Amino acid sequence: MERKEISKAVISRLPRYYRYLGELIEEGVERISSNELSARMKVTASQIRQDLNNFGGFGQQGYGYNVKYLYSEIARILGIDQQHNLIIIGAGNLGQAIANYTNFERRGFVIKGMFDINPKLIGLVIRGIEVRSVDDLEHFIRENEIQIAALTIPKTKAPEIAQRLVNAGIKAIWNFAHTDLVVPEGVVVENVHLSESLMRLSYRVCSMYDQEPEKIK
Repeated sequence: MERKEISKAVISRLPRYYRYLGELIEEGVERISSNELSARMKVTASQIRQDLNNFGGFGQQGYGYNVKYLYSEIARILGIDQQHNLIIIGAGNLGQAIANYTNFERRGFVIKGMFDINPKLIGLVIRGIEVRSVDDLEHFIRENEIQIAALTIPKTKAPEIAQRLVNAGIKAIWNFAHTDLVVPEGVVVENVHLSESLMRLSYRVCSMYDQEPEKIK
């Protein structure tokens, strides 16, 4: 049976559903309708139903959604019901911030190692993880069954390191470097451009100001 192609827009909304459902569980809510979820998330009820229908629906007419069940199903769809071993390439401020963010482990992403080329950073211990030299990269990946690598390095170094990661068997790269990586088919890249996000925010702020009515003097 051919697997249904799910749009990127739908996939991008799943983590948000997961977060809101987690909050509902903490509040002790057992079931919720698409209309009630819509009011919380500011997404139309029809959009919620359409998104979830891509994966089977999960709701019952007149009942709504079982919150815990839907939460666990979305975790399964996102693949965060299993452990993913991760390494960080670049132990500067951003790399250390990622390593110190404990919430990743709650989502199944376990940071197994950190790497850098700076002798001043090699040997540093961050949340129990020792920063290693990039010379050990390939061996460490194979020995520790690493699936994901986060790149928090300058863009000039990123293509070379990305190629080494691919050659070592990495299948997913979380790319914070300010450059687009060229990787073979079968390797997934998620680009995180912080400056672009800030520029989008700037645009929205400026647009908001442009739309404000002129103040009466």
